[in-house]
Amino acid sequence: MRVFEERGITHLDLHGTKHQDVSSEVLNFTYQYQELLPLVIICGNSNKMIELTSSCLNKAEIKFSSPRFGIIRIEGIS
Repeated sequence: MRVFEERGITHLDLHGTKHQDVSSEVLNFTYQYQELLPLVIICGNSNKMIELTSSCLNKAEIKFSSPRFGIIRIEGIS
């Protein structure tokens, strides 16, 4: 997991993250950096990683969009 800023937006790169760790990494990142919304999560080309991340965000009622394949943009927290 790698957190970095690009063009004023904070990113989480999930490359190398184990599937069982996705939920906790995504939620920790989201809540830690919530004052900097929007946030971007890079899932890469893994359908499983995209599915795990989306499911985690849906369960937590976190609003997000998918501007392109492998990228999830967190828009708001309920």
